[in-house]
Amino acid sequence: MRRIIWLLISVVWANCAQRAEPPFTLKEVGPNAWAAIDNPKAPMQAGANAGFVIGDDGVVVIDTFFSDAAAKRLLVAIQERTKLPVKYVINTHYHIDHVAGNAVFAKTGAAIFAQRNVRGWIHSENLRLLGDFLTPDLKAQTESIVAPTVDYEDATNLYLGSRAIQVRSLPGHTGGDSIVIVPDSKVAFLGDLFWRNMLPTLIDASTKPWVETLDAIAAMSEPGYTFVPGHGEPGNATDVVAFRGYLTTLRTLVAEARAQGKTGDALAQSIVPKLKEKYGRWEFAEPVAKNNVLETDAEMGGTKRVPPTD
Repeated sequence: MRRIIWLLISVVWANCAQRAEPPFTLKEVGPNAWAAIDNPKAPMQAGANAGFVIGDDGVVVIDTFFSDAAAKRLLVAIQERTKLPVKYVINTHYHIDHVAGNAVFAKTGAAIFAQRNVRGWIHSENLRLLGDFLTPDLKAQTESIVAPTVDYEDATNLYLGSRAIQVRSLPGHTGGDSIVIVPDSKVAFLGDLFWRNMLPTLIDASTKPWVETLDAIAAMSEPGYTFVPGHGEPGNATDVVAFRGYLTTLRTLVAEARAQGKTGDALAQSIVPKLKEKYGRWEFAEPVAKNNVLETDAEMGGTKRVPPTD
């Protein structure tokens, strides 16, 4: 009986511990500007970062996580801080870990904004990317994602009363990436154009324009800007430059190996140890480095598949 009692207590403690671990951690990165940072320790992970900005007459949300459940927690967090409505949602790109909670905010009346390619890719390309991992439940979840209701080509500006929100489309991670700039807070939400101290996924990426995008981001920011990545903790211009350094190092190593006639696994085997020597402490170095090399090789060779544009 004593053992049963201790077992029950252990189960209760475990359940309490799970409830105590939210899917994200909120960080105020500027006046009434919040980053929601994915909590990898949570039993229900957000899957990526998101954020929100409270203005004079409403709220803008940047990305909506990997599930309705996490998005609902974000909505609750917003409602704990303001009674103003969520007027806008901005999807920084189409990948499912950033858009799967769109429906939660659409049901409240929010308009969902994204670069025009996102609307066309949000179902078809996510289904393709999931590939062998596509269970019936995940397929249904993907097909039910609410697509953007407002699109733009290169830029748009939104206003929350006197508070300006600048949205700019820049290439790199996918063909439909956007960043969200809040000038009066010196905050920019960069989506997956910035990964802080971790290796990125390059499955849809074009690294050459991505490097140019990071140059533009670093150049446009005033001193003191905070940059919220799609994955990882908020950083500053130095962190953005460090991430740019990873991409340029990767491109240089791949170009050199290609010039030596190396291909396939031989090319990867010659580069991965060099990447790990310099970036081995970054998250995802072990599982992602080889794929980064092979995908960059395919990009340079003109054989890489990227989402088709109209």
